[in-house]
Order: sequence, then C-alpha cells, then structure tokens
Amino acid sequence: MTRADDDEATRALSTAPQPPVAVTPPLPTRRNAELLLLCFATVITAAALTIVQANQDRGLRWDLVTYAAAFLAVFVGAHLAIRRFAPYADPLLLPVVALLNGLGLVMIHRLDLAGPGHHSGPSANQQMLWTVVGVAAFAFVVSSLKDHRQLARYGYLSGLTGLVLLAIPAMLPASFSEQNGAKIWIRLPGFSIQPAEFSKILLLIFFSAVLVAKRGLFTSAGKHVLGMDLPRPRDLAPLLAAWVISVGVMVFEKDLGTSLLLYASFLVVVYLATQRFSWVVIGLTLFALGSVAAYYVFDHVRVRVQTWLDPFADPDGNGYQMVQSLFSFATGGIFGTGLGNGQPDTVPAASTDFIVAAFGEELGLVGLAGILMLYTIVIIRGMRTAIAVRDSFGKLLAAGLSSTLAIQLFIVVGGVTKLIPLTGLTTPWMSYGGSSLLANYVLLAIVVRISHAARRPFRARPRNTSPIAAASTEVIERV
Repeated sequence: MTRADDDEATRALSTAPQPPVAVTPPLPTRRNAELLLLCFATVITAAALTIVQANQDRGLRWDLVTYAAAFLAVFVGAHLAIRRFAPYADPLLLPVVALLNGLGLVMIHRLDLAGPGHHSGPSANQQMLWTVVGVAAFAFVVSSLKDHRQLARYGYLSGLTGLVLLAIPAMLPASFSEQNGAKIWIRLPGFSIQPAEFSKILLLIFFSAVLVAKRGLFTSAGKHVLGMDLPRPRDLAPLLAAWVISVGVMVFEKDLGTSLLLYASFLVVVYLATQRFSWVVIGLTLFALGSVAAYYVFDHVRVRVQTWLDPFADPDGNGYQMVQSLFSFATGGIFGTGLGNGQPDTVPAASTDFIVAAFGEELGLVGLAGILMLYTIVIIRGMRTAIAVRDSFGKLLAAGLSSTLAIQLFIVVGGVTKLIPLTGLTTPWMSYGGSSLLANYVLLAIVVRISHAARRPFRARPRNTSPIAAASTEVIERV
C-alpha cells in the first residue's frame, strides 16, 4: 500500500460518521461548602470564646475579632491546599476538625484564666502556635503526597521507624523521658516530644502494606474449632510480634493507653483484611493473658486497676484525679454550668488528659454528646472513604486510621468516666500538647488524600468500543 492509499484511508476514517459521545458533567467538588463550614466553625469558636470572656469578667475587646480572623485564616490556608491538590476530598473532614480544635483552644484559654496550678506557661498561646504548625503539616502532606499508594512502597521502613520511635523513651534515663509515671517522652532543654503519637501512624502504614502483600498468610485456615477457622500455628508470628510490642510498651514505658491503642488497631486491620473473627479472638485472649500477668508482676499496672475499681479508697492520693473528674461530671449534669462558670481547674491535668471532664462540667451531658457526635462524623466519613476507595491498601489504611481515632476516643472517654482504667491518652485535636496535635493533623491529611482518590471521577473505556474502533480513533487523534 502506497503513501497515497494511507492518506486516503485516513481521510475516509476522519470523514466517517462517528457515534455520539456521551458527555458526563463534571462532579461537584463541594469546596465552597467546605469553606462555608469553616466560616461556621470559626463563628462557633468565636462565640464560645466571647462567652468565656464575659463569664470570667474579662471584658469584650477587639482582640477577639483578631483572634477569630487569625483562626479562620489558618484553616483557609488548609482549604486552599485541598482545593488545589485534592479537589474531590471529603468536604466535612477539615471543618469538623477545625471546630474540635477551636473548642479545645477555648477550653485551654478558659483554664488559663482560672490561674496557675494545673499547668505552667501560656498554654493557649502555645496551643495556637502548635495549631499553626499542625495545619501547615496538614497542607504539606496534602500537597506533597500525590498518591496515597506511594506509602505502601515504604511499608517496612515505616514499621522500623515506628518501632524505633516507640523504643527511644524506654532507653532514655527517667529524667529525659518520664512524666507522671509514664516513660513516653523525649525531653530536651526547651523542647519535648511524645514519639508514640507518630508511631501509631507509621505502624498502621506498615500493617496495611504487609496485610495487602501477605494476605494469603493471614487467610490460610487451620483447624475448625467452635465455628471458627483458626489460623495455622506457623502463621501466628505477626500477631505474636504485635503482642510482644504492646506488652513491652505497657511494661517498660508504663503506658497502658498506647499499648491498648496499638494492639487494638492491629487487630482491627487484621480483621478487616481477613474477615476471620478467629484472629480477633486469639488476639484478645493473648492481650488478656498479658494484662493479667502484668497486674500481678508490675506495681504501676496494679495501682491503675485498683484506682479504677475504687478511687474513693484513696481520694487524696492515687484516686484524687478520678474523684475530681467524677465530681465535675456530677456538677455539670444535663446542660452544664455554662462556659466559664464551672471549676474545671480543680481536676489535675484538665487541659491534657481530662479535658473531656472540663467540657462535661461546663457543657453538661448535652454538650459533651455534641462533641462526641463531631468525632463520630469524622470516623464515619473515614470509614465511608475506606469503602469507596478502589485499592486494597487505601481501604485498609483509611479504615485503620479511622478505627484508631475511634479506639483512642473510647479509651480517653472510658478512662475519664471510670468505664475502663485510666490510661493517660489525650483527646485528638482538643487536648493541650504539640505532639498529639501535629500527629493527628498528619493522620487527617492522609485520610483527606485517600478520600480524594475515592471521590474523584473514574474514566473507563465505553463498553461497546471494539479494539478496531479504538485503534481507528487513536489513528485519527495522531493525524
């Protein structure tokens, strides 16, 4: 065939009638709704701060307007990062977290006005500074992480880094790592960090990557006992490794909360990946055995459990914090005393471990239930992201991160209300502390990036397009 024949065939293809192409309208990104909700979160935060100032007889000044404008500007910066780099991300995640962060700032400021005694330094100003750093880290992760599946390539490196960060406080002298009986800090002159907050994210990335790559190892069934397919004994090595790590944290770092959080998150991810309840049963059995052994061997575990069972046995000593927390909830009742009208500063560590008790006193059961509903929105939207995203790694990672938030919230609220032994974990985005705030904003950024991948339009070849027609279209496009 000559060149003239090729040209004639190309012209024939180009002039042939083409089937109509269905034009799908672009999906809404809902970014304007996100911006509107951020403005609403700022209004609620400013109103709460105004109420605190008025009830504390501090007067209403124009500084409140400046504070509200600065708060909105910080989160508008995060909104612009999402609009530019993740336009299809879930529009509810950032505004709800902004509101939680704002309410936490208001309560910390209210505790500052109560006077010294529960913490030192201008904590509200420091927390605002950490909020700026956390939002900047959020924007950096959203803009630099082009595809969440890139994290799977560094699964083993993430796991190793997470273990190293988790082990550093245990190897340091008590003067550089211990506070309130727990060795969970890296304390340097003028600077301190709680590495376990970052370890939980790194280890979840590791768990998700390994479970996707080695799923056959975890789904291999052994004996069938009591309606469950138990795993083969040689396949229990990952579960035993996670159990040893969690018990080691509980024993050497005296940190019950992080131990329970890491192990429970691992069991949730394993169950989601395998759909085998036997893994959960075996895991909970191992953790129960380890906890009972730790109770009889280690004094700090025994003290925590005894304080949980009867805090009024030593109301001026080990049980003082729990007793004051229960009094705060009782004082708040159904509707609370009102922001600025209670005495939350009587609870030790009210701005960190017991900020839920402070809200329970001043906002009551109704206000505290509203705050828990905000957390529920974040968790449910994260789970919806896990369902909608198409790749297995994204599903496990989004579900694992959302489950970690749910587990941490349960541990915190359960400990403060005497449902479970007190653990010392902080409330995400609300408690005072830079490490927790920074780590949870990084966690949020990963979930936002996965939600963008889950909600963006998926382009697929039309069903009735034959290979010959597709090749002809390709020829025409090249011409």
